[in-house]
Amino acid sequence: MAIHVRSFSKINLGLAIGPPRPDGFHSLVTLYQTLALHDVVSVSARPAAQTCIRLTSSDFRVPLDARNTAWRIVERALRFCRVEAEVDVHISKNLPIQGGMGAGSANAAAALIGLERELGLKIPAEDRLALAAEVGSDVPLFLIGGSVLGWDRGQKVTGVSDVTYSGGAQIPCVMALPSLGVSTPNAFREWDRLVSSTQSLQDAPIRDTLAKLGRIYALILLNSEEDRGMDSSGIIPDPSFEPRLWTEQGSPEKPQRPPGKQRYPTQSERSGFEEDLAGNSLSALLHAGQGFELENDFERVVFPQHPALRSIKQQLVGSASEHPALYAALSGSGSALFGLYADQAGALAAQRRLQQEGVRAIVTSTLPRRIYWSSMFAE
Repeated sequence: MAIHVRSFSKINLGLAIGPPRPDGFHSLVTLYQTLALHDVVSVSARPAAQTCIRLTSSDFRVPLDARNTAWRIVERALRFCRVEAEVDVHISKNLPIQGGMGAGSANAAAALIGLERELGLKIPAEDRLALAAEVGSDVPLFLIGGSVLGWDRGQKVTGVSDVTYSGGAQIPCVMALPSLGVSTPNAFREWDRLVSSTQSLQDAPIRDTLAKLGRIYALILLNSEEDRGMDSSGIIPDPSFEPRLWTEQGSPEKPQRPPGKQRYPTQSERSGFEEDLAGNSLSALLHAGQGFELENDFERVVFPQHPALRSIKQQLVGSASEHPALYAALSGSGSALFGLYADQAGALAAQRRLQQEGVRAIVTSTLPRRIYWSSMFAE
């Protein structure tokens, strides 16, 4: 009997891009959030004299060989455990390909979780994260779930207190899923082109976004120590991680703990953010009863290339008279966009606005860490 694992999606509540590095990647800082919307990955495995991996999918566009993240993580996990096995993986697709929702990365994490259960493997937490990072920058976040702080190239992760609104564990969310795809490598190239056409990559204005989001996320992390023990995933947040801030000069500095139990950025600390492309970037999204600002740097290059995505974001935002979004943004490099709403009525109103424009829109919700893991396995 195969084991069926829900392969949940993610959005990037905020994402700041730094300069390119010698290894070809970009430094970035991001706040991931898992969503209830998911694929289903089915895994069956049994010991064998020689490893054989077979991959199938309900979507003909999914690669069925070593190009697939699920295939690669199964192969690496078996090699790490020194186990030979016949493994069958089937991916039942609901999530968009190249949609900015981490679908392929989530499939890999789900395949690893299913493989471990099928063969009775127990890979240490740190090694699981290392295997995941080898396969893709977004894969490790799905071994934690909920609200996850990512840094470096996004593959270094630690869980933070789940983002909430008005005391509710889950926030209604609308995913707008345009038919067009956005290439992440191309989006990074366009970012570098945008920056190089105006200034040196080392100048303060570009590093400024990374610095500001770094400060905000570090403060969130400092207020999340109650979640830093082992969570239901069995993953222990990296004990060696010390949140560091990017200063205006680009040098890291360790933040000082703010006084009091709860401390969030002041208005002066939040000042200086650029105007959002579809409205003010000060969101009504709340974390433990306090507001903070978010933005996604990819919008600066993706929206000019794909103006339809800018219009979709405006539909998600809405107006004061039609259940406006708490916050709306591109997820990752797109093409998926999302809006978060105070209640289900607001989410349904946004869905109707988008459907009237011919845009596929799905109502879902954020998925906090405990629910993420308690609902991981499907019947």
